[in-house]
Amino acid sequence: MKRRQFIKHTTWAGSGLWLMPTWGGISFALPPDFSLQVMATNWGFSGTWEAFAAKVKEAGYDGVEVWVPGEEKSREALLEALQKHDLSLGLLCGGSDANVEKHLSQLEHQLRSALAMRPLYVNCHSGRDYFTFEQAKIFFALTAKFRHESNIPIYHETHRGRLCFAAHVTRRFLEEIPDLRLTLDISHWCNVHESLLGDQADAVALALSRTDHIHARIGHAEGPQVSDPRAPEWENALNAHLAWWDKIVETKANAGLPLTILTEFGPPTYMPTLPYTRLPVADQWDINVHIMHLLRKRYSRR
Repeated sequence: MKRRQFIKHTTWAGSGLWLMPTWGGISFALPPDFSLQVMATNWGFSGTWEAFAAKVKEAGYDGVEVWVPGEEKSREALLEALQKHDLSLGLLCGGSDANVEKHLSQLEHQLRSALAMRPLYVNCHSGRDYFTFEQAKIFFALTAKFRHESNIPIYHETHRGRLCFAAHVTRRFLEEIPDLRLTLDISHWCNVHESLLGDQADAVALALSRTDHIHARIGHAEGPQVSDPRAPEWENALNAHLAWWDKIVETKANAGLPLTILTEFGPPTYMPTLPYTRLPVADQWDINVHIMHLLRKRYSRR
């Protein structure tokens, strides 16, 4: 197939003109008061907060999850846009320094800014994968302190390069820190462990039981993001993720608790691209909206 033909073919795929696999529904009943909010990411979006909020609302999302803006003017503009379009807010915080003390200070600074905005929750990209267990506990203690003071949920994301980068490592954290709560982006673990985690069932089950927020991206054994989850070659990976998410939804529903989910397929080059052209093989926004509709249909009240 010539490159131009291939580009045209993948554009069709990004628009949803693809033979879709059939997925089964959930095996449990949802109570009529189950609350699910699906959030949109601005990852890859280059417009204003107003333009982003308008697009998110038009697509049918409940809210947004974004990194806490560094400038007060930007934070005010974000809140104004969300209020105008009646959208909820989740915030991301993190640090970047290789030094533990500096990294902790960066996270604390962002947390203070985030909590002042009174979001639904804060999701932390905390620490580095090479920080020791004792160093990691300092981060968990900091977020526990802020959580208790603010009464705003604070989660730690299962993310490559961060404290909870692997299933077995996170298992130890969860076993020793009873109040640790997670944002589950299990696509990263698929990549880290080069599998769909069939040999780590106990660690995964513990993580699912301690998850309060989901990042809905489909990973696979060789990467954190499939090219297009609508394509039939990714059906096994999709079904594995749906089974994990189902368990979290069932747990929340049985406990009478709400759940938030972010659709987080990323832009190039997180999304695979065509050689030489750097063109994405599918449309990021369309995929995320597709996942949002899939989640709503699957977890609608019954």
